This record gives sequence, C-alpha cells and structure tokens, in this order.
Amino acid sequence: MDIGARIKAIRLQRGLTQEELASRCELTKGYISQLENDVASPSIATLFDILNILGISLQKFFAEKKREKIIFTKEDYFESENGDGVSLWLVPNSQKNEMEPIILELPENGESIERTPFEGEEFGYCLSGKVKIVVNNGQFVYKLNEGESFYIDGKDEHKIINTHKGKSRILWVATPSNF
Repeated sequence: MDIGARIKAIRLQRGLTQEELASRCELTKGYISQLENDVASPSIATLFDILNILGISLQKFFAEKKREKIIFTKEDYFESENGDGVSLWLVPNSQKNEMEPIILELPENGESIERTPFEGEEFGYCLSGKVKIVVNNGQFVYKLNEGESFYIDGKDEHKIINTHKGKSRILWVATPSNF
C-alpha cells in the first residue's frame, strides 16, 4: 500500500491543505509533503494522529477497497422461466441491489407470470414487438408498442401478454429487486 498517496487522497477529500493538516497534527508542512511523496515514513503514533485528524480509523485506512463488478457480459446472464416466456437476468446476484433488470422474452400470444403486489416500482421498455399490460385482473389494460415504456406501482397486480405476431422483448426493471 502506498501510505503517502492514501494520506494525500483522504486529505484532499476532506478539503485540507498540507499546511492545515500539519498544523492540526503539530507537524510541519514539509514533513506532510515528504509523507505524501513517500520520502519519509511516519511512526505508528504519528500515523495514528494524522488519521485521527483526517477522521478515519487505522483499520479503515488499511482496508483494501474491493471494486464491485460493473460490467456484465452474456457469460454472466442466466435464464429462467417466466410464464410462457423466459427472463434473461442481466445482473447476477442483483437481489442485493436496489434495482433488478431483466429482459423478458415472450413468444407469440405468450404471457408472463402474474406479478403479485409488492412495495416498490417497475419500469419497462419494449425492445421489440407489441404487448399489453393487464392490471388488477383486467381492470385496466394498456397497449405497449416497440420503443415505448411503462412505469407501474408495485401495489398493482399485473402481467404482460405478447400481442405481436412473433416474439416480443421487454427490458424490465424492478426496484427493490424482487423478480
């Protein structure tokens, strides 16, 4: 670990100059500069004092930042049945996230499962084909064409039915994740 660079990054995040940090730690600006440029190494006591002023624990300072995966490819996706169609899960283990995106593929005249009410919202975008969204057992029916989107409150029971001659594809995102 590059201790000097880490101290500098945290100092800059806190909006402190080298002089301000040095003053608060009862050190010289030159010494802080030497630390940040890895010309000098702090004693444990000095490092502890600097981190205390920067408002970060020794444990957190030395913890390695683990970058979460942000790009997902076809190799990451998996499929599951969804009524007459298939759900293509775009983000593995997305249950831990706020949003859960899938692509729903429905064959001609195919229907998704009936989505039971939940606390949250759903957004969809028709990538190809035409569908209708049936809400509350047919109380409301909406038509959705290719290039159009929907936004629905999760408290409403609903399902999607393909009305296109051929397959329809919907990008469907639920928040919180609950597919």
